Amino acid sequence: MDEVAAQSFVIFLAGYETSATTMTFAMYELALHPEVQQRLREEIKMVLAKHDDQFTYESLNEMKYMMQVIDETFRKHPPVTFITREAVADYKIPDENLVLEKGTRMMIPILGYHHDEEYYKNPTVFDPERFNDENRKKIHPFILGERFGLMQVQVGLASILKSFKVTLNPKTEVPIKMHTNSILAAPEGGVWINVSKI
Repeated sequence: MDEVAAQSFVIFLAGYETSATTMTFAMYELALHPEVQQRLREEIKMVLAKHDDQFTYESLNEMKYMMQVIDETFRKHPPVTFITREAVADYKIPDENLVLEKGTRMMIPILGYHHDEEYYKNPTVFDPERFNDENRKKIHPFILGERFGLMQVQVGLASILKSFKVTLNPKTEVPIKMHTNSILAAPEGGVWINVSKI
């Protein structure tokens, strides 16, 4: 029981921190792209109107453009910029004179893959259409990382955007500069957003 409780605590904390980071970057991008923000707001209002203004598993699953925005936020601003792995067996890299020996630890740069033109055309551009039904099929299945706290992000964004417009505060530097000594993605000076009732 202690182990289950400890694991649940870690999952909760990991989900909370990555969710908060993802929401921060999503708000940043939505403030920079008012046309994306408006399209997302319209989807939120339309879907919630069909579900008595309730956030349910079903209503969240109907928000397709919301998922495109979140996936593009994950791609451009992954909350965790790298992952570590350990080789469980010797592995010869194809067409190279190099063997990764069992027990070798590696750091895999998620941010690097997400900003590589080999996988994403114009990687510095925020474009939720990368993740529409047609384009999603063209993305390598292992390039977009796992998601923690996805519903938390969906509910958070939908709760704000259905009633408020977000714009960037002049305190926010564009483009944002990232801390270089943080495990989680963290913008220097933070992200400052203005919120106004609509």
